[in-house]
Amino acid sequence: MGCVNTTTRKKNCSQQLPVHTGMMMNRCGLLTLQREPVPLKSIEVELEVRDHVATVVSILNYKNKEDKPLEAVFVFPLPGDAAVCHFSAQIGQTQIVAEVKEKQKAREEYDDALSSGQQAFLLEESDESPDIFSLHVGSLPPGESASIRLEYVIELAVQADDGLRFCLPAVLNPRYQPQGSKGAGVQVTSVPASLVPYSLSFSARVSSPRPISKVESNCSLDPLQYLNTDQTQATVKLAAGHKFDRDVELLIYYKDAHQPTAVVEAGQASAESGSLMGDPVVMVSLYPEFPQSVMSSTASCGEFVFLMDRSGSMSNTRIRSAKDTLLLLLKSLPMGCYFNIYSFGSRYEHIFLKSVEYSQQTMEEALKKVEQMEADLGGTEILQPLKHIYSQPCIQNQPRQLFVFTDGEVGNTKEVIDLVKKNSGSHRCFSFGIGEGASSALINGMAKEGGGDAQFITGTDRMQPKVMQSLRFALQPAVVDISVTWDLPKEVSVTVLSPPITTLFQGQRSLIYAQLTGQSSEAAEGCVTLKYSLAGHPSENQLHFSLRPAEDTGLTVHRLGARNLIRSLEMEERDRRGQQDGGVKEKVVQLSVQSGVSSSFTAFIAVNKDNSEVIQGPLVRRNIPTPCTFPILKSSGRHMMSGSPVMYEEIETDGFPMMEEENQSIKSAVPEQPPRDPLLQLVSLQEASGCWLLDAALAAALGKTNEEVEKSKPEKASSEVWGTILALIWLHGFKMDAKDEWELLAMKAASWLRAQNAPCVSECVDAGNVLLGCSVKKEALGL
Repeated sequence: MGCVNTTTRKKNCSQQLPVHTGMMMNRCGLLTLQREPVPLKSIEVELEVRDHVATVVSILNYKNKEDKPLEAVFVFPLPGDAAVCHFSAQIGQTQIVAEVKEKQKAREEYDDALSSGQQAFLLEESDESPDIFSLHVGSLPPGESASIRLEYVIELAVQADDGLRFCLPAVLNPRYQPQGSKGAGVQVTSVPASLVPYSLSFSARVSSPRPISKVESNCSLDPLQYLNTDQTQATVKLAAGHKFDRDVELLIYYKDAHQPTAVVEAGQASAESGSLMGDPVVMVSLYPEFPQSVMSSTASCGEFVFLMDRSGSMSNTRIRSAKDTLLLLLKSLPMGCYFNIYSFGSRYEHIFLKSVEYSQQTMEEALKKVEQMEADLGGTEILQPLKHIYSQPCIQNQPRQLFVFTDGEVGNTKEVIDLVKKNSGSHRCFSFGIGEGASSALINGMAKEGGGDAQFITGTDRMQPKVMQSLRFALQPAVVDISVTWDLPKEVSVTVLSPPITTLFQGQRSLIYAQLTGQSSEAAEGCVTLKYSLAGHPSENQLHFSLRPAEDTGLTVHRLGARNLIRSLEMEERDRRGQQDGGVKEKVVQLSVQSGVSSSFTAFIAVNKDNSEVIQGPLVRRNIPTPCTFPILKSSGRHMMSGSPVMYEEIETDGFPMMEEENQSIKSAVPEQPPRDPLLQLVSLQEASGCWLLDAALAAALGKTNEEVEKSKPEKASSEVWGTILALIWLHGFKMDAKDEWELLAMKAASWLRAQNAPCVSECVDAGNVLLGCSVKKEALGL
């Protein structure tokens, strides 16, 4: 697939151009268009979820059906914050467990093994992005089968609706590599999702101290099976025939979800005490609850900068959804704030030269421009617009809040995250990954380093509720003076493994990992205190916990703690680049080897030393294809496919030039614009101040004639007060299921009404209920 290499890995094959890769059926199994069989036959994934931590075991089954020995290379996505902690190969009766070694050493050992006719296996994280791995299965003789086992552990993210999200990335779209950027880019061999030549099976087992209320997915699941009467354990399976057109997403809901917890895990008996793996490690989960009085007073200031991806891969439903979301955002902004909208592809544009004060005039001007936006700016080059935004001076007393919307198909992930981190003192960054295959490393990394929040919008998810949740966070007063203190028995000392907490949001989880050194009695207790200040009010949350280690958690907590520390050190190493690095890289390698968790400086290597037979003949390289979704893209940048930068013209499908007939069918299949959603129709009529004008457009949005609306108006009411109350009744009466989307703009409308001191509000509410056939109480409207 892509390029075929008839030597070992040492001879690079990236000079050959990739070919349009598809699959075709034939008597002797699956072939590529170049009539090459694909040695990967199936992937089996088992997920074990305990409370909010998941262990994932993937088994990849290979068989060489050719008459020559093969090297199979598979580049695939993993969650960016996974701690990969086990890699092994089973060949016949022999099991070989890989070791973690420094990356260059591991590569050399792999090459040497292949050169001397041995079997070897190499798993490494991409230098460009921690959410892409490559797996080399070397020297698979004719007719031989191999089973590769890969394990990782990961924390599950909390969603706006309190669900815990697990995502098994299945889609890997080619990552856009900006011109002139450093690094070779991620080498991906892709095929359209419908042509993936291997199968996927997926099962999950969930257990929690609290009952599991439901498990949902964007894919077809077999029904949830409870394993006990109190419903604290359950299993669920992916229905057969997964199409690889999407990532597999599970949302797990517990009753009374967010309770603070602490889990202490015993150290590894074979590791020396005082080391990370030898000592107990504690994982603390905190959910700060802020006083209601503070939460209801949202900030009325701020500079809101929206950065919208308009690369070709955002076409059709993605760009439409993004435009609808910008409408809701612009209507929900508070009077007195500042804003601007940037959009980017291979180049970037902005609506205003610099951020402007929010008013009816600037809002209307921005909405006109938003309406004209299309996904027509080429590739995904996010670094330049970010640099431009950060070069703009901040506005006094208007804290900068940056909202980034992208499908995340970039090749320079680490550079982008480093830039956000460098500017984290002057802004908060909220990021949104749109569509299948959005890079979790990019989206989570930007939010984490920018002190904001990350959301993923896949499949038929509505973007709006997730974005409005982030706007609520952005309007919350910033939490400052955050500190964590530990109270432990005097013979126990603590070493915190996770980076300091720099942001807190209402209802969001904060995780802390710490190593506990020293002996304590069975009954000993510890206490952790989180202190912070919110809108001038000092607050604290405290959690007491037993120091007795939990049963049977294995080494999950240790590995997650190690992964946290490794990621922090890698970041530090990138910050120091070009200076004396003080041995940071060596520290990462040492920690990675000791904990068995991979890093950007290490790789897993396994060599089959038991195999006495030398494998004869040159190896043929086979690149295993990854599914990708193929929106249309116009671009003159580079996408990294099979290691070769290729220039494409006019129509491009995120990586492959299209056949002429595909091109024609796509041109004729441009979807009709659907009629506008009634909610968005009403929202689009709201003024920047929060009120609605009484006119024919408002009457039509409410499903009435102008006459009916005029006739029902109480005599003393002004037309704006009457129009605004009608709009609020309609929202509460007909659109409660979408309250997350309109709540902020309704609060703005209610505060506008209160400021009018209108004499006849109750009368208007009664008359409005009669006109619209509702029974909404005045208090429910916030009046």
